[in-house]
Amino acid sequence: MNPLRALGAASLGFLAATGRLTTFALVGIQHCVRPPIYPRLIGRQMIDIGYYSLPVVAMTTLFAGMVLALQSYTGFSRFAAEGAIPSVVVLSITRELSPVLAGLMIAGRIGAAMAAELGTMRVTEQIDALETLSTNPMKYLIAPRLIAGVTMLPLLVLIGDILGVFGGYLVSVYKLGFNEQVYLINSWNFVEAQDIVSGLVKAAVFGFLVALMGCYHGFHSRGGAQGVGAATTNAVVSASILILIANYLITELFFAT
Repeated sequence: MNPLRALGAASLGFLAATGRLTTFALVGIQHCVRPPIYPRLIGRQMIDIGYYSLPVVAMTTLFAGMVLALQSYTGFSRFAAEGAIPSVVVLSITRELSPVLAGLMIAGRIGAAMAAELGTMRVTEQIDALETLSTNPMKYLIAPRLIAGVTMLPLLVLIGDILGVFGGYLVSVYKLGFNEQVYLINSWNFVEAQDIVSGLVKAAVFGFLVALMGCYHGFHSRGGAQGVGAATTNAVVSASILILIANYLITELFFAT
């Protein structure tokens, strides 16, 4: 019976953690839409998530588009289908690569930073001090981060779409010898509004998940410096896993036949 007991304990622990996370998310969303709102705190988080993450996302998507074009040419040239490269690049970047890569990069950079910052505030009792001063920590600390995550990641992904397609254009035109006008026309003709919208919807969901997991693990950090380190690791890992799961679910929602 010991294996069954361990399995039952693990299942109950998982359900309890899921319930705590769901309650935390619902309370955070509630505080995002109810006054008072702290515009300065939201703006600060937008700068941290959006502006300071732009170089990382730009480099990632640019080189992803370049590699995608190069690898597509290597495969398609065996079947004399090089003309399909512009459509493959633009669809892959807008639908999948740009939102997923941006989400994972933001999870590593911002999710870890949020967990470390809030975890440090928790173990040094700064969050308890906010409650003593009649300031709701969910309203003051969590809501601005959730709002910034949902609003800024779609903007980063939109820039990543442009740079990813541009990276494919650079490799295709200047290395593989494609005609500039033909490449751009094919890219424009194959992409549809649904492709771009699906990527932006994914980005908004990913931004919420990254901010949620960073805030949740940091807010519930325990055990001093070791607890903060564990919260940071858990925030990045859980956010990355949820991004991949949500990516499949949203793709199924948009493109399932």
